[in-house]
Amino acid sequence: MDTKKELKLFGLLGRNISYSFSKGYFEKKFETLKLENYDYINFDISSIEEFSSLWKKHTISGMNVTIPYKEEVISKLDSLDATAAAIGAVNTIKLLSDGTLRGYNTDCVGFRDSLEPLLDSHHQKALLLGTGGASKAVAYVLEQLGIEYQYVSRKKSKSQLTYNELTESVMVDHAVIINCSPLGTFPKIEEKPDIPFEFLTANHLLFDLIYNPSKTTFLKIGEEKGCKIQNGYDMLVGQAEASWDLWSS
Repeated sequence: MDTKKELKLFGLLGRNISYSFSKGYFEKKFETLKLENYDYINFDISSIEEFSSLWKKHTISGMNVTIPYKEEVISKLDSLDATAAAIGAVNTIKLLSDGTLRGYNTDCVGFRDSLEPLLDSHHQKALLLGTGGASKAVAYVLEQLGIEYQYVSRKKSKSQLTYNELTESVMVDHAVIINCSPLGTFPKIEEKPDIPFEFLTANHLLFDLIYNPSKTTFLKIGEEKGCKIQNGYDMLVGQAEASWDLWSS
């Protein structure tokens, strides 16, 4: 029997992703479910132009997508589901029965399920640190929850603040601060977003999409200031499970 034909292959698309949670998570899941013919590998590519050749080289059933390809990959897909289209970023791809590739966004599911239990009545406005693909899913959820948000970036534009514009009044007015940037990810754990931490109070909720380390410098300082803090692990598990639901349906 040719067992290769029975292999169900999944993987993670990204750049410099040896640290990633997804491979270990899904390998453990396949083991627990006794899915011996399932495998999950890292597709570490230097350019999105390598994407199409992966699908020709391997028989892939589904992919997760991470930094820096959540937006770039859209042009390589045949269709998007409504949520991914609204967000403008994809973190899950499924090979459909007709052979086409459809993009989905499950980051929003993981983020909402992780954030919502932490919210208090005064959490009405948020600052989003970083403007990449992950931040788009975060913004989508905040809109659903009725939380006003403001992007913060190093680059000046009409639609976003710069870090230099984070005055005490801005910080106090925005009780939710979400790090959507990779600053502080292992191994560069000393890095942190350039916000005025001195203006943090116990009213603030700091959410970091990073999960390695489990407590970034951003979160450590927030904790010292009495803030409520949350890392990205629960979000990651939530989006992974939502991806699995799509692949196995």
